[in-house]
Amino acid sequence: MTNKVTTEQFSTFIIGNRLFGLDVTRVQEIVRPMGMTDIPLAPDFVRGLINLRGQVATAIGLRELFEIHVERPAEALNVVCKLDGFLISFQVDKIGDVLEVNTNDFEPTPNTIPEGTRRFLRGVYKVSGQLLSVIDIDRVIGFLNETAEDLAA
Repeated sequence: MTNKVTTEQFSTFIIGNRLFGLDVTRVQEIVRPMGMTDIPLAPDFVRGLINLRGQVATAIGLRELFEIHVERPAEALNVVCKLDGFLISFQVDKIGDVLEVNTNDFEPTPNTIPEGTRRFLRGVYKVSGQLLSVIDIDRVIGFLNETAEDLAA
């Protein structure tokens, strides 16, 4: 009996010096830095609204959301995801490659990753001598929805 090798593909990007990935099937597109409209009284991780060919997307700064305190680049790139009929743009420092990984190499998120980041991760893969932290987009959306409800109350 042979074990079937299964793989997952991730759209990867860098924040600070850390490698992150989103399930490639959840990513709609990657776009250059864009003008943004500020949202008054929004939490600091809500960077603003961007216009994508007539559709409005909320821009979320993953650096702020994950509490990664390193110098911000001059311009952030946007990883756009369509979720439950609305667009969300995750702002990142650099775009990486699409990586295909063997699911047998998946590991739980190490406790050495700060809680501000760890609570949004599904787990990690060791890839080419570095750690690929896999973002659980549903946890991120749940947190954003809770935050919106708290602000509305």
